[in-house]
Amino acid sequence: MSDTVPMPAGGYAYMPGVFQYSCGVGALPGFEIRRVTFDTPVPLEAGFAWIKAFLEAAGRPLEAFCACELRSPGQFSEDGFRAFNELYCGTLEAWGIYEDGINPVARSNVCPEIGAPATPSFHAFSYTVPSDAGPTFVIAGSGEVPEGKNNYFDHVVARGDQSPEGMRAKARHVLGEMERRMASFGKSWADVTAAQIYTVFPIHSFLAEELVTRGTARHGATWYFARPPIVELDYEMDTRRVLSETVVSV
Repeated sequence: MSDTVPMPAGGYAYMPGVFQYSCGVGALPGFEIRRVTFDTPVPLEAGFAWIKAFLEAAGRPLEAFCACELRSPGQFSEDGFRAFNELYCGTLEAWGIYEDGINPVARSNVCPEIGAPATPSFHAFSYTVPSDAGPTFVIAGSGEVPEGKNNYFDHVVARGDQSPEGMRAKARHVLGEMERRMASFGKSWADVTAAQIYTVFPIHSFLAEELVTRGTARHGATWYFARPPIVELDYEMDTRRVLSETVVSV
């Protein structure tokens, strides 16, 4: 895996990103990433407690927690997003995962337009187990803006443009970022078992040309009627190769 950092205690490697999440994770040899989806969103604090108990019951260390998918009530300002992330990272720090400003856990955090939870909540999480099932990975969510800039707003692709061509430009940027991140793990769309799209704007005008022809939707593509977590972002995606997925009711 190029451009990745091993996390031996967790059984995975990660692609460094920003303080709130990594760009993606891939299971180390001898391990497999598995995914658990909550039937209904679970508020963050209760979700962390449930996941902790789940990992302990499975005989896995807390460091095996390698990715999560969150749902939030609405889009954040940049300052609000940073404040939320500092609280989120506090739990990972207490778990011995987040250290010295480095977060190996991949993440998506989006805002359902209809039926959003009242508080930030878990939709799903991923963890590692010893296994010879073969390579598995989870790529973190990305919107139409480069990570690591001094601010988001000055760098949004086609900012404020939700026309078909504006949305196509946003999608192209995000698809390219998904491909860049997968390449760090030596993977491509041919390896993907699930691709997820988050936007409240139409995607049909470019779905075939930009997604299907790339192989993005070889297992279909799941479209969530949701917004990225920061105001003025309109399109987000994440993707994964996970061979074992479970739904639980909490």
